Amino acid sequence: MTSPNRVTLFYSPQTRATGMRVLLEEMGAPYDLHVLNMKAGEQRQPAYLAINPLGKVPAIRHGDALVTEQVAITIYLADLLSPGGLAPALNDPLRGPYLRWIAYYGSSFEPAVVDRFMQREPGPAEMSPYADYDTMLGALEAQLATGPYLLGDRFTAADVLWGIALNWTLSFGLVPKRDAFVRYTERVTARPAFQRVDQADAAMAAEHAAAVGG
Repeated sequence: MTSPNRVTLFYSPQTRATGMRVLLEEMGAPYDLHVLNMKAGEQRQPAYLAINPLGKVPAIRHGDALVTEQVAITIYLADLLSPGGLAPALNDPLRGPYLRWIAYYGSSFEPAVVDRFMQREPGPAEMSPYADYDTMLGALEAQLATGPYLLGDRFTAADVLWGIALNWTLSFGLVPKRDAFVRYTERVTARPAFQRVDQADAAMAAEHAAAVGG
């Protein structure tokens, strides 16, 4: 009999979906991968566009629920499969800060990093979702400096989201290698769940590249 908690994760290696797989591994949750070879353009085929019209991963199917958007999936999975564990409960004083920093990732950090990568000037401060890059990054640095994790001593699903995002952006030079960022990233990526997924991703990415002659 299939577990009612079993999740199908629509997945491609070394993408934003990696963090969702790490989260599932951290929780010990049962899941299946629906793998897409993005090098072959499978994310743009009608079958997947029916799942996510944007042609992006991650997406999950859980029972009758279909969820896209990395931030939404993080909140959904942690609340449903790890209540009180990786997700502070609704009446926990950490619940508000937890949601704040998950939302900050999607609404402020990603737009700022993309603008920086594209060498685009942000809009006026009153219109920009992140004010300006340095202010956005300074707020994050101040929060991480209190460590060891985003919310102090407690490791949460927000750390999976942020640890992997900073790991990638540091490696591509999109975020400066400040001590708070480097130490935090090293702490998150040293965890066994990340190590397992990282190794599996490297092998899968090589297979995908070979399949298209890359």
